Amino acid sequence: MAAHTSAWMVAAAVALGGGLILVTRRLMSSSARAVSSGLMRGKTVIITGANSGIGRATAAELLKQQARVILACRDVGRAEEAAQDLRLETEGKGEIVIKQLDLNSLRSVSRFCQEILKEEPRLDVLINNAGVFQCPYTKTEDGFEMQFGVNHLGHFLLTHLLIGLLKNSAPSRIVVVSSKLYKYGEINFDDLSSEKSYSKSFAYSRSKLANILFTRELSRRLEGTGVTVNVLHPGIVRTNLGRYINIPFVIKPLFNVVSWAFFKSPLEGAQTSVYLASSPEVEGVSGKYFGDCKEEELLPKAMDDLVARKLWDISEIMVGLIK
Repeated sequence: MAAHTSAWMVAAAVALGGGLILVTRRLMSSSARAVSSGLMRGKTVIITGANSGIGRATAAELLKQQARVILACRDVGRAEEAAQDLRLETEGKGEIVIKQLDLNSLRSVSRFCQEILKEEPRLDVLINNAGVFQCPYTKTEDGFEMQFGVNHLGHFLLTHLLIGLLKNSAPSRIVVVSSKLYKYGEINFDDLSSEKSYSKSFAYSRSKLANILFTRELSRRLEGTGVTVNVLHPGIVRTNLGRYINIPFVIKPLFNVVSWAFFKSPLEGAQTSVYLASSPEVEGVSGKYFGDCKEEELLPKAMDDLVARKLWDISEIMVGLIK
């Protein structure tokens, strides 16, 4: 009984301390959101995985700035539900377009891009947001390990196929959502699809490191085009991305308290994506890594230009751009 009481006392203390942090953080984030309501008027934005979590919150913020937002989602039904809620939440500001995109399928990526190039005269911002987090070992439609295939290769092909439209719409921006967990990843060119060994946490970290290396190499290739690309980590955010993590039933209440107290809300987690997509402060800035709307330092392995170029070359082959 004493142990049970002690556990709840700890939980209460955690909640109180976390609550103070939460209030402070939300006051800071609300000031960061004080931007011009018409800042994105006339601009078209594509957001992958925009029907939930950080992607949905990013869409809401950009709609409030009167952007034309294309929700690029695997499940059209869920996207339509999200769109209905977004229209109410944003009081009809901006414009919402729904497009089916499954980053698990290179065929779906190609079809999506064909439709965009046919229907859209311009593209001002591409936000590569969708992701798979620490899933059991599975393969994409094209035979790649799921996390590397969706988080890196799907977005690699998507960006490549839309780069011409982005250049024609310059000045334009590409925003890539990575994670601080990149620190635990390594690019093993001998086993990119984890066929020799698989760790779901390592595979996720590798895909997020690949996001950063891709961003840096793409930035180098885009010099002088008027298209910028930056990468960010959103922090630890309460989303459904962690659905594959098994939390023991007995500690779930404590975990829920801790996550409420210390994890960011999707809206808070979206702020750096919104900042990089819309803020005049980063006009012309490219190839940088951001957190909490500020540039941050990278580990040396995320700045290895030789690895970045080799990953680019191999990715081109993997997605079929080079036969």
